[in-house]
Amino acid sequence: MKLGIHPVSRPVVFRDRASDATFLTRSTAPSVATIEWEDGTTYPLIDVEVSSASHPFYTGTARVVDSAGRVERFERRYGRTASTSR
Repeated sequence: MKLGIHPVSRPVVFRDRASDATFLTRSTAPSVATIEWEDGTTYPLIDVEVSSASHPFYTGTARVVDSAGRVERFERRYGRTASTSR
């Protein structure tokens, strides 16, 4: 590897804002915020919106995104009713 062209990988804490879970891992992402970890060491902190702690795919919980339903919205938009048979 060439020297001086690769970013520095260091321990960083990622905090999931949705579930307030924290993960200590290595990253090259820059951060100005810091947090004191459980071992008493201060690490850079990066806030994320979604992680494996809050994403429905990993947690097994479903979230309602569309309350009207996609089929009903399609039928309203294009004039077809649910009672009409093919």
